[in-house]
Amino acid sequence: MDTTQTAYKDLILQSDGYFGPYGGCFVPEVLLPGLLEIAAAFDELKFDAAFLAEFHDALHTFSGRPTAFTPLPRLTEAIGGAQLFLKNEGLNHTGAHKITHCIGQILLAKRLGKKRIIAETGAGQHGYATAAVCARFGLDCTVYMGRKDYERQRPNVYWMELLGTKVVPVEDGSQTLNDAVIAAFKDWVANPESYYLLGSAVGPHPYPAMNTFFQKVVGEEIRKQCIEATGRLPDYCVACVGGGSNAMGMFYDFLDEEEVGLIGVEAGGRGVLAGEHAAKVQHGQLGIFEGYHSYFLQDGDGNIASTHSVSAGLDYCGVSPILAYLADEGRVQFETASDEAALAAVQRLARMEGLIPALESAHGFAHAFELAATLPKDKIVVVNASGRGEKDLFITMRHFQEESLIAYAKHLLK
Repeated sequence: MDTTQTAYKDLILQSDGYFGPYGGCFVPEVLLPGLLEIAAAFDELKFDAAFLAEFHDALHTFSGRPTAFTPLPRLTEAIGGAQLFLKNEGLNHTGAHKITHCIGQILLAKRLGKKRIIAETGAGQHGYATAAVCARFGLDCTVYMGRKDYERQRPNVYWMELLGTKVVPVEDGSQTLNDAVIAAFKDWVANPESYYLLGSAVGPHPYPAMNTFFQKVVGEEIRKQCIEATGRLPDYCVACVGGGSNAMGMFYDFLDEEEVGLIGVEAGGRGVLAGEHAAKVQHGQLGIFEGYHSYFLQDGDGNIASTHSVSAGLDYCGVSPILAYLADEGRVQFETASDEAALAAVQRLARMEGLIPALESAHGFAHAFELAATLPKDKIVVVNASGRGEKDLFITMRHFQEESLIAYAKHLLK
């Protein structure tokens, strides 16, 4: 890849799997034929008019796109700075942006004649979306989920199982998203005829670029909606970052617009010590893991370190190789938000605008509130509300109404 250019959009979607020094395809030999098959299909279908028409029709009729572009007038007035807007990806079917790339990949898998789908999930939104598209298109589905996430996101486990998906709790390691990804890859090694529907802009080629391609509709909608609402493009786009799917979906269409600032917000957790956060760009080290080269949280011996976030979807050890490249280039700025700040953002947005974001998205809001306060009133800040907060019911109740949660649990046990 020629990194002397600034046409980032073309560089990403025409990539051979490398984004500067990041990316690649570092996998067991048994998986190479499957990945080459997927890469060849993606290279063909991303220019196939019939495939793209089917994809966009499914986004409209099944997922409910376009999602709303919502002004936040009370928060804007209270903060006293820039105009705040959100892109409400939580209005998608299954409650988050994840359904978008799931529809794209399931249509690709069907073109390849696949009958069984494997997926991983953290917060459960990717698993829920995968389960939904598999039910919709008649494919068998197995989802791996770390035991810790399986317990703290039980509503999404229930929805997946109701849709006919087999949900497998992973008991290894820290029992979070990282371990679910490893378990899914092990399944794919044992069953190479299956299709691994990976849930973010991470992993071996072609997943980072393919996920970005399907998710880029988010930024395309924001561009149109922001111009219609304000007469111009936003000054800043803000998104939370775990692996990178919602951030790349939002950022991609603006990558070559230098006047639009792009800010990714990682999980600051409980502090800066190892195991207390999930901020890969700010605190990670270069390495190769789960098929790609990027920034990963590692211990002193180079092993993958434990992570922490109040949000299961950001509790991952690595970051998209595309975002690693864009961070090095200075095109995307990275910040962090703590657990405490994210929880406060949930409550503030709920009480002042009647909207309850997912804890992942709340990290973006926490930083956006701080940013807006420093800007003139004619500036525009758009936050990607990547999902809605119902999935976090038992986590947020424990923080905001613990007595009510205990009473509810006792009622269920009667």
